[in-house]
Amino acid sequence: MEDYREIITKAVVAKGRKFTQSNHAIQPQHQPSSILGCWIINHKYEARKVGKTVEVCGSFDINVWYSHHDNSKTSVATEKVDYKDVIKLKYQDPDCLDDKQVAARVIQQPNCVEAIISKKGNKILVSTEREFLVEVIGETKVCVKVHQDKCDCDDDDDEYGAELDDSEFEEIDPDFLGSHSTK
Repeated sequence: MEDYREIITKAVVAKGRKFTQSNHAIQPQHQPSSILGCWIINHKYEARKVGKTVEVCGSFDINVWYSHHDNSKTSVATEKVDYKDVIKLKYQDPDCLDDKQVAARVIQQPNCVEAIISKKGNKILVSTEREFLVEVIGETKVCVKVHQDKCDCDDDDDEYGAELDDSEFEEIDPDFLGSHSTK
């Protein structure tokens, strides 16, 4: 006779993914002549489930190295950017009992795609992109079939639990450790 058991376990009960592009205007201290480089550092974020979505709230610093005074001097303009990405969940387990735990993973760290000087020449326009994958972890039920017959894994003659016989003791080299030790 077949029997079934319901097991409550933690599992991924919902998933989502989002790619975001954003534009930022940075006001440098001096009027820029040219852009020498742009990089993003200090990325920090947290994720939490809100209804049927996950909100990823974070921040990063944009650093733009630029020249000014007719390319005779250089400076770095820095701006902190705060963001909130709302990620829709594509898959949701209808039998989920508890879904408060969220695991967010960065697929693509925020990075600079383009940095240009504005038409008026007083600002630096920076285009960025980032991508997240989120998973909601919750308790859910799985149903397993129970076999009343003996399982293949219940073998009484398993090699690890069997007793050694006298012939196996004769094959042991009693000087093995002594001959291989270092002094």
